[in-house]
Amino acid sequence: MTHPLLFPHRSRWIIAPFAFVVVVAALWSAFWFYAANAATAGIAEWRAQEARLGRIHSCGSQTIGGFPFRIEVRCTDAGAELRNVDPPLAITAKDVLVVSQVYQPNLLIAEITGPLTIAEAGRPVSLVAGWTLAQASARGLPAEPQRLSLVIDGLRLDRAMTGASEALFAADRVELHGRLDPGSMPGNPVIDLAAHLAAATAPVAGAIGARPLDADVTAILRGLKTVDLQPLRVQLRQLQAAGGTLQITAARLQQVDTTAHATGTLSLSQRARLDGTLRLTVAGIEPFLARSGLDKLLPGPGPDGTSVGGLSSLAPILGGLDRLVPGLSDVARNHANASTLAAGVALLGERTELDGKAAIALPLRFSDGAASLGPIPLGQTGPLY
Repeated sequence: MTHPLLFPHRSRWIIAPFAFVVVVAALWSAFWFYAANAATAGIAEWRAQEARLGRIHSCGSQTIGGFPFRIEVRCTDAGAELRNVDPPLAITAKDVLVVSQVYQPNLLIAEITGPLTIAEAGRPVSLVAGWTLAQASARGLPAEPQRLSLVIDGLRLDRAMTGASEALFAADRVELHGRLDPGSMPGNPVIDLAAHLAAATAPVAGAIGARPLDADVTAILRGLKTVDLQPLRVQLRQLQAAGGTLQITAARLQQVDTTAHATGTLSLSQRARLDGTLRLTVAGIEPFLARSGLDKLLPGPGPDGTSVGGLSSLAPILGGLDRLVPGLSDVARNHANASTLAAGVALLGERTELDGKAAIALPLRFSDGAASLGPIPLGQTGPLY
């Protein structure tokens, strides 16, 4: 038989763990509500900061949940007015959910529910974007992010038209990543950039854009003074004034049986146009030219023997053929096809290999916006700001 005096001692052993759990739960609940209130204040401060920069953010309704281990902020009927761009833009999304772990507050993960619409302020919607999944993440403080990422699956971008829409761009997957190099000096950040496209198409670009394209690009951006979210034109002006550069360490594009690889460095001229040179190596250029239809635009002989039709930008290829073998351009005109055009480009470029296949290397140059591929002028690019 148990002695009565022992019962209180056993009760304490039973009650003590339970009381400890209750105290810990109460403290954790208090901490969560404190963190939730801090998140609410942080969002308000961020909105005020964005408003000072000309970006007005709004929610039809905003809720906070996620207890006990997460802070979840949901914004339905999300909207943003970008008054710092010309013309001002209005952007809307159906729903935005931002999640942060209580024990890891410097990592934010957002999920955006479409459709997303873009319109000039006070005008009808001009662009509509949809997707199956869109997620963004940010690590670091809002004023000084260390890493930003955006991943979109099943992206489709359409131009809104009266009673219809026009497909502009689509991709199975889009990835954009930016990371502050840990070795960067204060006031002189170096940013590592990466982009990935899977099965991307742009029907408005014609036959070339209609075929799916895969792309992987890595680059290093130097010259920015800060990494805060200033208007793009302000950042580009600062980049040009500081002599900033975009070093493309590797860019690989694959479309059907054509592969292209590029490396080089680009900068901005005083007129805000592109400067720099990329070394472009292409394997499978002949099927690419056949798909693009450029061979059909090769100048042909007219009734009086002079060239008619075609693109003036192809004239350097024909001139280059004549410099190599006099009269060879006439053969090209009379037998215009993708093979002829590819042979002309090959003669003007450097023969090499890419992925074990025969390839052609040409410099893609930009001089104050004037673009040329080897000796072939491609046209003038406009200012970036």
